This record gives sequence, C-alpha cells and structure tokens, in this order.
Amino acid sequence: MSVEALTLTLVVITFLIYIYIGWRSKVKDTSNFFVAGNEIPAVANGAAIAADWMSAASFISMAGLISFLGYDGTIYLMGWTGGYVLLALLLAPYLRKFGRYTVPDFIGDRYYSNAARAVAAVATIFISLTYVAGQMRGVGIVFSRYLQVDIVIGVLIGMAIVAFFAVLGGMKGITWTQVIQYSILIVAFIIPAAAISLKLTGNPIPQLSLTFSDIAQKLSILQVELGMTEYLAPFTDLSAINVFCVTLALMIGTAGLPHVIIRFYTVKSVRAARWSAGWALLFIALLYTTAPAIGVFAKYNLITSLNDTPIEQAESYNWASKWEETGLLQLDDANGDGVLTFTNGADNEVVIDPDIIVLSTPEVANLAPIVIALVAAGGLAAALSTASGLLLAMSSAVSHDLYYRIFRPDADEKQRLKVGRLMIFLAVMIAGYFGINPPGFVGEVVAFAFGLAAASLFPAILLGIFDKRMNREGAIWGITTGLAFTVVMIALMRSVPVFGTEAPIIESFFGINAQGIGVIGALINFIVSFIVSRRTPAPPEEIQQMVEDIRVPRVSEK
Repeated sequence: MSVEALTLTLVVITFLIYIYIGWRSKVKDTSNFFVAGNEIPAVANGAAIAADWMSAASFISMAGLISFLGYDGTIYLMGWTGGYVLLALLLAPYLRKFGRYTVPDFIGDRYYSNAARAVAAVATIFISLTYVAGQMRGVGIVFSRYLQVDIVIGVLIGMAIVAFFAVLGGMKGITWTQVIQYSILIVAFIIPAAAISLKLTGNPIPQLSLTFSDIAQKLSILQVELGMTEYLAPFTDLSAINVFCVTLALMIGTAGLPHVIIRFYTVKSVRAARWSAGWALLFIALLYTTAPAIGVFAKYNLITSLNDTPIEQAESYNWASKWEETGLLQLDDANGDGVLTFTNGADNEVVIDPDIIVLSTPEVANLAPIVIALVAAGGLAAALSTASGLLLAMSSAVSHDLYYRIFRPDADEKQRLKVGRLMIFLAVMIAGYFGINPPGFVGEVVAFAFGLAAASLFPAILLGIFDKRMNREGAIWGITTGLAFTVVMIALMRSVPVFGTEAPIIESFFGINAQGIGVIGALINFIVSFIVSRRTPAPPEEIQQMVEDIRVPRVSEK
C-alpha cells in the first residue's frame, strides 16, 4: 500500500474516533460545555493539557526551527517549557481556587469591572485568532502533501472535523478527544525519532544518542564546510538581546494563554489542578526532549541526501518530488552545473521550508510507509487538538464573558449554549481563512500569539493574584496599552497588506524582532498598571480580602 493510501486510512480512522467521542460527549448545559463539569481526572486532564499546549508549532515546526537556527533555536525549548512550569507552579492553582470558567471571568470578577472583563475577552480573541492561524496552516501542509489535495480543501476538511466535536461536546468533548490526540501525536513523534536515531547513531533513544554521539559536532563541521553558520555556535542567526526577549516572551506568554489556563478549571479541586500540571509536564517532556535530536538528525540527513547530488537524481527521489509539488521544497540548479549546492545566501540551490522537517524526515530516512503515515496523523492530531481548545476559548470569551456576563445576564442555559456553539462556528470560519492565507510559518505565527498573551493577560493575572492593591483602572489601562503596542509593532515588522506594502515597515525595535516584542509590551503593561493603580482608588475591601483568600491554602482542599 502506498504512503498516500496508508495516510488516508490512518487519517480516516483517527477522524472517525474524534467524531465518535464528540458524539458521545454531547452536552446540554453550560458547565459541561465550558469546563466539562469539573469532572476530568487529573491524569486525563494532564494529557489534554499537553495536547492543547503542544500544537502544530511543537509537532511540526519546532524541530524545524531548531534544525535551521541551531543553538539559537533552543529559545523555543526554553521559552515554551519554562513558561509551562511558570504557569503550573505560579498561577494555575490560584486560578483554579478562584473557580471561574475563563480568564476574562477571573479578570472581570477580580477587578470588579465588566469593562475589564470585556478588554480581557478582546485580548483572548486576538491571541486565539493568531494562534489558530498556525494550526490551520499545519493542517493544510499535512493534507497537501500526504493526501494530494489542494491546501484549501485540506483546511476545509480540518475545519469540519474540529467544528463537529467542539460544537457538540464543548469542553467535555474536546478534553476526551485531546486525550486520544495526545496519544497519537506522541507515538507519531517518538517512533520515527527512535528509528532514525538507531539508523544514524546505533542508539534507539534519541535523547541519549544526541548527548553521547558526535552527530551534532559532525553537522556543525559539515555546515561550516558548506559556508553555513556553525550549528552549535550561539547568536549566529539571532542577537543575544533577541534570544533573551523571544525566550522571555514565549515563557510569560505561555503563562497567559487563555485556552491552556481554562483547562485547570475542568478538574475537581486545587490538588487535582496541581496533579494535572505534573502529569502534563511529564507528557510534554517526552516530546520536548526529543525535538532537538530530530532537528539535528533531520538537518544532517537532508544535507547528506541533497548536497552535491545531481539534480536529476534528487528530483527522482519520491519524497523530494512530492514535497516540491507543495511548494515547500525548491530544487534549482541555478549555476547550471547539474549538481545541487546546499549552502547559505544567493548560491543556495536547495530551499526548504522549516515546517516540513518533521514531516519529511521519515521519508528522507527511508523509513517504513506506516511510519510516514503515522507522522502525518500525528501532525493533524497536534494541530486539531490545539485548534479545538482555541475555538472554545474564543467561544467562551464571546458567549460567556460578553453575551452572558455583560449584555444578557438573564439568558438561560439554552440561549447561552446556542450562542456558544454559534461562536465556535464563526471562529472556525475565521480560522479557516487564516489557514488558507497564513501570516507566516507555523512556529513564527504561534510565537506572535505568545507575545500577545505576554503583553496583555499575563501581567493582569499575575498582579491580580499577588498585588491586592491592583485595581480595575490599572488592569484596563495595562491590558489595553500592552496589547495595542504589541499588535501595532508586530504589524509594522511584518508584511501586512493593510499598510499597502509587501515589505516590513521597520526591521526591529531596538534590535528586538516581532517574536520578542511581547516582552516590551508586557513591560509597558506592568508599568502602566502599577502607576495607574497607585493614582486611583484602591479596590474595595472585599476584593482585597478575596485576593488574600486565593493565596492562603485551606486544610479542606483535596
């Protein structure tokens, strides 16, 4: 059976499983729709958190970024994993103890203001829309290569599937679907990594083979010989200030992601929230300690497979011809010598999109077709699991935080569910548009979302828990200025049609690129919040007491 046929079979099987779970998990009340009735076991919630958090950027794009950036690519490992630890230890237990549905719910009640709730809801929508664009691009990439369909058709298929189980089951359906999706994506990531590790180093454990073999050193030497930057050298593609800012933006952005934070509301208690965080960290570590090895193995394999290879021979490789059809791999004998040259700059005759590294690695390594198909199914699982969580975050921001808590507090369960499901449908439509017209490659777009979360929600959440003097005026002005600054700066540093230009208007902000600008936005947020809150009336006494109660453990918490 061909790779395409195997992939289609696996994808159909996994999609049928997702649809079945969505059907079995259909809900009729808002508690189950938004927070799964607070009944999800800690270990299952940990797997769901891992699937929700490890998006197409983690599965498809991160190893590719590490592969091409080398040492500098570790910003994604440090930022995303460090941010999860920050979220799990510093924020999640307190937010679960507060006991609401969403992040705007917490901000609205903590800052005793519907205006603050509305601002947080708008921030949630901005973050989620940016994030979901990367997921839909990931879906399109997988479908366009392995199912040989147009990227538009691939995105539409993904939209239909995720809308089905999200609309029917809400958080309950999404959670149990994500448990299955995590299982698929982690198996799909580890099996090819182990196979190529064994093939290149004789050791089937990728983490150990990367640590105790000389494969990384060989890659570094090979790149230098080809005129490329040394793989293991720091600050070759990114400056030190950029490395610091992007890492910090990803870290504090992780701690402000609304679709991840909401997962801690789905368990029964604060203790269960902590256990969920522990299980999720273990599940996440399985992928994140494997990704650097795949990055090295894949880059080494690609260079040795294509460099100094006759172009006719390279184009005869089945995997190369298939990826060329997607436009994500370009082989061009520019100097006419009949041989491909893999290097940097204008002389480079092999152009590879970082997003194909993980997906193409099993084919480049000549692994079994079933492994190739499994990786495709894993990439889809990673993209769809995060997309579903993001869609619910956007839906709850509009239907619960805006519609119910502000405009229609008298709305009954049926009306609230109807609006929630309608918002998921509308969000799917918008997500599909961005999947077809993405603003960048997967990892880059996701990094923008983390920057927006860092600049808007993270300071308000942190100060809301640990600064009882923080008031509504400070929160509103802080979120607004931090978000506005970051959105404008990302737009100025990217190619945005609304400005009527195909090139960025500015290259950087004092040496900080678009992926790291969220740190400056967060700093502005903190400064504005602090100054405004100290120059306006203190929160009511009952709010200050509530903040104290959130931080004090209770003996009865189990």
